[in-house]
Amino acid sequence: MIGGGALGAAAAFHLRRLGVSDVVLLERDVLASGSTSKSAGGIRAQFSDELNIRIALRSLAEFEAMGDEISFRQHGYLFLLTHAADVTVFREALALQASLGVPSRELTAAEALELVPQLSVDDVLAATYSPRDGYATPEAVVQWYARGLDVRQGCAASSVLVRDGRIVGVETTEGVVSTDVVVCCAGVWSREVAATCGVSLPVSGEARTMWFTPADGGLPERVPLTIDFASGFYFHREGPGLAFGGRDEGVFEAAARRLPVLADLPVQTSWWGYYDVSPDWNALVGESREVSRFLYATGFSGHGFQQAPAVGEHLAELVVGREPTLDLSAFSADRFAAGAERPEAFVV
Repeated sequence: MIGGGALGAAAAFHLRRLGVSDVVLLERDVLASGSTSKSAGGIRAQFSDELNIRIALRSLAEFEAMGDEISFRQHGYLFLLTHAADVTVFREALALQASLGVPSRELTAAEALELVPQLSVDDVLAATYSPRDGYATPEAVVQWYARGLDVRQGCAASSVLVRDGRIVGVETTEGVVSTDVVVCCAGVWSREVAATCGVSLPVSGEARTMWFTPADGGLPERVPLTIDFASGFYFHREGPGLAFGGRDEGVFEAAARRLPVLADLPVQTSWWGYYDVSPDWNALVGESREVSRFLYATGFSGHGFQQAPAVGEHLAELVVGREPTLDLSAFSADRFAAGAERPEAFVV
């Protein structure tokens, strides 16, 4: 197992649950030090792709079972929509979500304001909200999964060793780990890892930044993770203060427009990490056809942490040859060569 973030740890956990005892989890730094620790920790089932919704529901059940151990706060997700075209797409998605059991619903601007009184909603045409969504502490999730595993931190995988089309080991900074199965969950670095054994994974990195203010501006104690969909600005409670982020440097302008009180609050710290982005902004999950027993999960475009439980389960099932709980074959990296792109519309 390569990559000690949420996906790698979840896959290793589920492999052990299925009876595989000799799982080794390689992490070049420390657990959850990559994109997982830099994420907003959001967990939602409000997606436009049916498969992503099914993954989310499967993952939600596992996050709920972890409960207080991961500080899972189910305060909801609130999407604010200011473009008519977005309202149409979100309404179609709400119908799909409802058919799959997601308790999401459309709100008026006034109803959104009841949830977050400090918002500016003059240009908001509609909003969507699901009370089952929320956010958790990503590092705590990784630690929850990693308990009792053979975790080798500070052990970077430099290449996957292949002989006659079959994996024979992984070259690391601490020597060779002999294995005939590799599961690559290295985030934006998955492309480099896969290339060492001749596998092509079309994933690239896109930097995203978050900021933290120790003040809350008078926001309610329970506030949903709120997203201004057009601009990408979002925020949620983080301890006594607020964490917020967005797509680019325009986040401060968007923040001042949508949550005016934020402009008067001090910024204490910031951090950045990578989105591992695929060509259609949807996950790459599957097993290579070129190299026997090379499995991968990457390209989640910001959704890797929240989809880790179900995807980790799926990877483990593929390894042991068990019928998958969810059929994720549509997310294979081979879809691009086949002209079967599968775009996810609700990317923040």
